[in-house]
Amino acid sequence: MTNKTCREAFAQLYHDIEQQIVGQQTLIHRLLLALLCDGHLLLEGAPGLAKTRAIKSLASCLEADFHRIQFTPDLLPADLTGSDVFHPETGSFTFNKGPLFHNVILADEINRAPAKVQSALLEAMEERQITVGAASYPLPPLFLVMATQNPIEQEGTYPLPEAQLDRFLLHVRVTYPDKDASRKILQLVRHEALCTLEQTRPHNVQKVNQEQVFTARREIMQLHLAEAVEEYIVEIIETTRNPAQYGQELSSWIRWGASPRGAIAIERAARATAWLAERDFVTPEDVQKVAADALRHRILLNYEAEAEGITTQQCIDQILVSVPAP
Repeated sequence: MTNKTCREAFAQLYHDIEQQIVGQQTLIHRLLLALLCDGHLLLEGAPGLAKTRAIKSLASCLEADFHRIQFTPDLLPADLTGSDVFHPETGSFTFNKGPLFHNVILADEINRAPAKVQSALLEAMEERQITVGAASYPLPPLFLVMATQNPIEQEGTYPLPEAQLDRFLLHVRVTYPDKDASRKILQLVRHEALCTLEQTRPHNVQKVNQEQVFTARREIMQLHLAEAVEEYIVEIIETTRNPAQYGQELSSWIRWGASPRGAIAIERAARATAWLAERDFVTPEDVQKVAADALRHRILLNYEAEAEGITTQQCIDQILVSVPAP
């Protein structure tokens, strides 16, 4: 498969999702980044902003198994991983696979389940395997967890553990669409309702197969990354850990900096951004475009910053202003 053909397939994929999700271009772009970077995605926003719909739209455009898991307070770890089932007639156990053994997992309202359920995802998200009892079971080569959550401040939710947050490639904030997009949403919903009543398909899509996904990932990792841009990424991460070198203000805000996964996430997402833009090299602008989503969940502010109303986004913006780009 040629480079052009593969890029055309993903350009068409973006267009097909855009026909179903109105006014959320950044969200669609981040969905494709997660797919291209082999990373997990966390979407946060108020109800009704098409988070779940966007993930389902992506899955419907892929030749891959899809499963939705609705996270609730009474969910158990075995409801995700599966469990050993005893057969008394033979005196043996067999393993019944849980929903995590699909390609694309929608973890809907992930922060409504308690910590022990969240911990069941840790091994799957990082090591791409499930361990039950003494046996480990590999997950499919194409495996993505795409989770949604409502804002942490809402009642009946549980903050995600830092260890699990760090396993998400990107943490994307989904905001309200503008007025023109809201009008188009009304038109789209009316059209889909009519198609349902007339029993016709509202959209015909050409699905992207898994080999195309793996080919794109190989091409992305082969893009040119200049040493200066690589140093720029490292310096951004280092600033989150030792912010005093760029001023007392940053130092007074940050309690805990980004892990090495932060640098990996920025590099891979920047590579995918360049590839989607049909370039064969990564620029500092690519790094800046993805830095906030790659670091938002990896930087912890101290109590003084939170008391002053400082947000993580403000902190990241200040870091990007402070660290000189090559």
